Amino acid sequence: MGAMNASLSPPDQINDGPPMMAVVAALRARYGSPVRGEPEPPIAGLIATILSQNTSDINTERSFRSLREHFPTWDAVADAPVTAVADAIRSGGLADQKAPRIQAVLREVRQRTGGYDLSFLGDMSIPEARHWLTQMKGVGPKTASCVLMFNLGRDAMPVDTHVHRVALRLHLIPPGTSAERAHELLEAQLPPGATLDAHLLMIRHGRETCVARRPKCAVCPLVDVCPSAPAFLSLEGASANTVKAEI
Repeated sequence: MGAMNASLSPPDQINDGPPMMAVVAALRARYGSPVRGEPEPPIAGLIATILSQNTSDINTERSFRSLREHFPTWDAVADAPVTAVADAIRSGGLADQKAPRIQAVLREVRQRTGGYDLSFLGDMSIPEARHWLTQMKGVGPKTASCVLMFNLGRDAMPVDTHVHRVALRLHLIPPGTSAERAHELLEAQLPPGATLDAHLLMIRHGRETCVARRPKCAVCPLVDVCPSAPAFLSLEGASANTVKAEI
């Protein structure tokens, strides 16, 4: 058995952190149940998620609204001069990069399906649907998983920087696991219907408590079960002692 485990690559080893649903329960007790909005059609979710790359939620909403105000149909977006699309989404940032990417995705969806209806992805397995989406340039696993989860109600787990950081620190995934591989590893630990709350709660936890620098372990609801907390707490204590010594 030991030899077999030793042959496994790190991303395939079983995590040694707390049970995933115990994490979700603790985060829900701290932050409350996430608010679930009404889903947009999947094509709208796909374009909005591309717009969300490297910008804030507020900028994403503003640029998506502006895009729809300037162009009444997805055909109009796909066939417009790229500069016109870039101008419409300028408020979201990186408009000159995102505009051609959005147009290319829309054109490829239209070519592959004859329109913009992506509801058929709801009938595929999650790996198949994710593969269908990620065949398009500019659509990575996170973007695909967002569309599947938010817009099609699938149990796909988007892994952004916050989810990835929290999962690594809690040892929900092995050290060194890439964000791409983490999608499937985290999905496998969640029962049907739990993925959306898990995703949103882990994002909030990563933004407010388990931050990238100087995580707030002393006030974390998971401090007693987090394998990474002792190291961070000891660093915090060492810093405090250094300050006292200097005083």
